[in-house]
Amino acid sequence: MPKQSAFYEEAIPISKERHTDLAVKVGSDYRFAKNVNSVPLTAVEFRHAAAEYAIVFLGGIEAIMPVVVLSVVQDQNIYVDEKGQWTAKYVPAFVRRYPFVLAGTDDDAEFILCIDETFAGCNLEGRGERLFDGEGEHTQYLESVLKFQQDYQANFNATRVFCRKLKDLDILEPRQVKFTTPKGKQYTIGGFMAVNRTKLKALPDSRLTELVRSDELELAYLHLNSMRNLEAMGRNIQEKADSTEAANLEDTAVADVAAESSGATTQKAKASVKQKAERDTPQKVKTRTGTDKKLNVSEDITVG
Repeated sequence: MPKQSAFYEEAIPISKERHTDLAVKVGSDYRFAKNVNSVPLTAVEFRHAAAEYAIVFLGGIEAIMPVVVLSVVQDQNIYVDEKGQWTAKYVPAFVRRYPFVLAGTDDDAEFILCIDETFAGCNLEGRGERLFDGEGEHTQYLESVLKFQQDYQANFNATRVFCRKLKDLDILEPRQVKFTTPKGKQYTIGGFMAVNRTKLKALPDSRLTELVRSDELELAYLHLNSMRNLEAMGRNIQEKADSTEAANLEDTAVADVAAESSGATTQKAKASVKQKAERDTPQKVKTRTGTDKKLNVSEDITVG
């Protein structure tokens, strides 16, 4: 299955020394996400997302995570228009948290708040919100960012528990969806999993009762009902197939659903934490790491 990277380029630990004068202007320009065809979704977002997106599951033996499908074509997001506006009412939290992300230390005992410095809204001219005030203390904006990231991480962890339960119940199965244009051209989207409705209904009463009481049965049916949104994407493909864009579609197979998971993005940030710290402040990192190779980030913004 093709692997599509998320929009994080280089996540750097936020620190007073490095980011004293940095300001961030977020705004409503989502062009940074125009080339991803899916992003992770947490369970708490299902109710908001199911009306507009198809929710499917990705993963393998180690971990499974729900994602929202943003296009059935590789490197395309149909929810970002030419002006960079997000056209759906609900914007997934994975997108809204950018350019910030939490990166874990080696043993994941702590999480470091990082920022992608390649984000177009990062500037030294004071446009947007500053991260530190004139005395080097966290601004209210930075505190709100940290709270959002903490909430996201908690929701992410809860979603992993939900996905493990689906896996243990053996009700997820590989799925493919095929689309045929009026001219007979076929396109397929695959590489994802969905709940098997028959298996779900056949679960023992005790299991179903448990799912009802935890609201996880509702999540399963929100996911199943959201699959109808793939049909709308199929119609979009059909319209383009008979338009001036047909030549491009002939050369571009509809992609497998592929999104970098929240965990994988954290791993990328974790690697960047080490590489950037070692390059910029080698002596400080050396004194922090000691012999156990654990990056102590006491001077950075951490979450226990």
